[in-house]
Amino acid sequence: MALYIVKRLGWIVFNLLVLSLIAFALIKSIPGSFLELQVLLGQAGTGAAGLTVSEIDKIKGVETEMMKRWGETVPLWEQYITFIKGVVTLNMGPSFRWPTQTIEEIIARTFPVSFTIAILAITIAIFIGIPLGVIAALKQNTWIDYLVSALVMIVSAIPNYVMAVFVIFLFSFWIPILPTYGWGHPKNYILPVLAMSFGPIGSIAGYMRTSLLDALKQDYIRTAWAKGGTERYVIFGHAMRNSLIPLVTILGPMISHLILGTVFVEGMFGVPGMGQYFSQAANSRDYPLMMAQTVIFGLILMIMNLIVDIIYFFLDPRIRVSRR
Repeated sequence: MALYIVKRLGWIVFNLLVLSLIAFALIKSIPGSFLELQVLLGQAGTGAAGLTVSEIDKIKGVETEMMKRWGETVPLWEQYITFIKGVVTLNMGPSFRWPTQTIEEIIARTFPVSFTIAILAITIAIFIGIPLGVIAALKQNTWIDYLVSALVMIVSAIPNYVMAVFVIFLFSFWIPILPTYGWGHPKNYILPVLAMSFGPIGSIAGYMRTSLLDALKQDYIRTAWAKGGTERYVIFGHAMRNSLIPLVTILGPMISHLILGTVFVEGMFGVPGMGQYFSQAANSRDYPLMMAQTVIFGLILMIMNLIVDIIYFFLDPRIRVSRR
């Protein structure tokens, strides 16, 4: 197992290098720079629209100094090497849009927010999705099964930002009991978490239904019935316990995808997480922050997949035997 983990860690490093190179090339291909965009928006220097020629010339001079500061005047391959060094040494310098804050500070402050929302959403999805899947499996081919399956398909197909609009109208206009924007109060967690939990609820319920139905067809279940086991013992003591093991394999990637999904949801609710900062960085051409967050998103996905594989290794004896 230790050798397997070392190999996976090696692949994670290689994949991160490939991801960083692709992200660097794509982000650098975006036309326009940070200060050019500020000039176009009329926000650079004076903060007002309609800059004069002299003011624009002054901004161009400032831009030249900024490009020297962040290594933008050197060849692209040197810029990439500088970026990789910054990632390895955790010294990526300040952000373009927030020059008084380093990229490490921004990520350290925003990641816990996005991670907390993702964990809360997946927790709600587990406690709702698993019972729904079990009910649908035990009531197979009944109106209950059809209703649950229909709901599962609907909520799984709707993007989280559409769900965000739905919960905003539901709990802020039709039933005005929750705040729609802001941060700092426990109530501010509710709507973003709800918006992001619907999709995982559908995925977990559908996966649980399929897994339980498959488990109920296995030989060991027929043996348990033949030995006179009660319905509760056979279903919950054997079938459901074993059907939960494959469910672990989707939880890690699901958490990663939830964190990625915060790009849209956090901006709608004013949540100061990685998603909102990534969106603002993209809109303002904050290249260093965009590249750093892209690598972080990729690292989260790979680490969660590794954790899931390790947990699955200990939960399923067949995996341990096959590795010997």
